[in-house]
This record gives sequence, C-alpha cells and structure tokens, in this order.
Amino acid sequence: MGIVISTLALYNPKIGIINPMNTKTVLESALKDAMRASDVVRKRTLRMAISAIRLAEVEKGGALDENALLGILHKEIKSRQESIEDARRANRPDLVADSEAEIQILQGFLPQPLSPEELENLARQVIAEVGAASPREMGQIMKQLMPRLEGRATGEQASQVVRKLLPSTLGK
Repeated sequence: MGIVISTLALYNPKIGIINPMNTKTVLESALKDAMRASDVVRKRTLRMAISAIRLAEVEKGGALDENALLGILHKEIKSRQESIEDARRANRPDLVADSEAEIQILQGFLPQPLSPEELENLARQVIAEVGAASPREMGQIMKQLMPRLEGRATGEQASQVVRKLLPSTLGK
C-alpha cells in the first residue's frame, strides 16, 4: 500500500497518521492540483476561499482553528447562494451555473453534514445539560451547541431546531 492522502491527514497504513492537515492546507494542496490540471473554475474558487481565510487570519492576528476555517467555507457558500438568487432575478443563467459549480467545489471540503435527526438529538442533549426551560435561555444553549457541531451544521439550522424544541420541552 503506500501513503494515502485523505481530506484531513496523510495516512500511512504502517505507522498511522503522519501529518494532520487542516482545511487550509487541504485547500492549498487542491489549488496546486487545480493549477496543474488547468481547471479554471476550481482554481478561481479555491483562490477566493484561501484569500478569505488569509484575510480572516490577518484580522485575527494569527492562525485560525478548524471551526473558524469551516465557518469561512460556510460563509463563502452562503455568499454564492445569494449570488445565485441575484443572478436568477437578473435572468443570468450563466452566472447561476458558475455559482452552483463553485458551491459544489466548496462543499467538497466540508465535513459530512449532520442529518436532521442527529442535529435534533444533539440539541436535545444540550438542552438537557443546560437545563433550559424557556426560549430566554437560547443563548446558553447555542453557546454549548455550536462547538459540538464542528462545522457540520450552520448556526441558522441549529437555532431553528433549538427554537422548535424549546416550547416542546416546557411540558416535560
């Protein structure tokens, strides 16, 4: 066998993980591959994502953790979804197709999203741990829940599930 490159680490079957790779490293590696393959859309998309990451690092004054990197990728996807809506209103199917292709590329670097059932179970667990009984405690719940999501669900999705669950926990 040899060394296998996954999206998160270099893995050698004989000795295990060699070098854990964060999302930024994986993006930079994918950019080099896209440049070698002359894949214009992939190259452009990855350059924009890496640029957004570098800007956030400069603003923070240091390297970003994995959750922050995933958050930036989610933000880039959301930006392209908004571009799709604008392009549809302007009757520009070419721009819609470009943005959809970019979204597909970026989603390839995100972890597998949580299913609605998994998200709901995780939210129930956090609600029980916090002991929340009303929507007023949503901030405490979200503060505990967001780090556990690890980029596998957006804050908006989590907040909708928590809002749905809170009134139903009142009667229990």
